[in-house]
Amino acid sequence: MNEERYLTFALAKGRLADKTLELFEQIGIRCQEMKDKKSRRLIFVNEPLKMRFFLAKGPDVPTYVEYGAADIGVVGRDTILEENRNVHEVLDLGFGKCRMCVCGPESAMELLRHRERIRVASKYPNIARDYFHDKKCQTVDIIKLNGSVELGPLVELSDVIVDIVETGSTLQENGLQVLEEICPLSARMIVNPVSMQMEVLRIKALAAQIRSRLEGGEQ
Repeated sequence: MNEERYLTFALAKGRLADKTLELFEQIGIRCQEMKDKKSRRLIFVNEPLKMRFFLAKGPDVPTYVEYGAADIGVVGRDTILEENRNVHEVLDLGFGKCRMCVCGPESAMELLRHRERIRVASKYPNIARDYFHDKKCQTVDIIKLNGSVELGPLVELSDVIVDIVETGSTLQENGLQVLEEICPLSARMIVNPVSMQMEVLRIKALAAQIRSRLEGGEQ
């Protein structure tokens, strides 16, 4: 007799994890221990449902899922595109909505329009490279930054930046604007390819429950 194995979830720390747990609670999946901010536990278990959960930094979530340390992950689509891991993207969870954009001073619009060689600063060099080299066929020099990329054009490190835009207020306060939109972003559910085969019924049932809840909430 085969004992049902645990289904393991890797959740991106912060707002996405909070929103995910809230959504899971709405479909009957609870893990009270995860709400205890003082807890030192790294792995949280829902024994009746045979589910395990852990929190990870966003960029690490696709790695855990690709290598099978987690069956399912919840992370922003920006991270999925940037990390480019071998995972199945199965569901748009609809929260954490924002945009990946090319931003800069208004004067940089001409550089983009004429596809001149420019310098691009970004926390997302792979997304920037894919957009400029593969989609626009524009030659650019990409500069990887980890901090406030808005500084790039202000100190003449770069002509434009590629970054996430939510409200655009930081851009406006620094004389920058959205010049081109690359793609919309939101939280996504990703699945390990092997888990998708071995646990296809459980994962499809979970995805169906979540999809039904999301569609019901939109009505």
